[in-house]
Amino acid sequence: MSRIGNRKLVIPEGVTVDVNDDVVTVKGPKGELKTALTNKDITVNVDGNEIHVKRSNDEIKTRSMHGTVNANINNMIEGVTKGYEKALEIIGVGYRFNLKGNTLVINAGFSHPVELAIPEGIKVESPSNTEITIKGIDKIKVGEFAANVRKVKQPEPYKGKGIRYKDEQVRRKEGKKAA
Repeated sequence: MSRIGNRKLVIPEGVTVDVNDDVVTVKGPKGELKTALTNKDITVNVDGNEIHVKRSNDEIKTRSMHGTVNANINNMIEGVTKGYEKALEIIGVGYRFNLKGNTLVINAGFSHPVELAIPEGIKVESPSNTEITIKGIDKIKVGEFAANVRKVKQPEPYKGKGIRYKDEQVRRKEGKKAA
């Protein structure tokens, strides 16, 4: 029995949820998000200010997608009301972030700067040249772009240099011991 799939989602004030032809549309103060229901055995019903996600059978694929659909709709509701953000920091001598228009330029110890195009619907803010904050209403896009930025230079375990999430703890190793 899926506990996540069976929970009732409450629609907050200022948010509208529509279900048309297996497409769930969530509109709120920060924007609009859509998702398609790929599994035909899962139905989404809107009753007043509550959303119910139900499944028609107990097959493995249907059960596995039941909680996922519920969680995705909950993430959409939270995204259009509060939004999502990820903070990253870069540690190392000469390592820095630069914003040039719709491009994030990363100097991370390579012989060339790495340029990443900022996707549509995402805002990147830079409080300093060693910190950035990625903001957006789509949890998947924000997390994926933050992971791609981190992938440029992951933190190494000996000196801790690289790009990491703001609250990330990097496991440090002890180096060679002098003889």
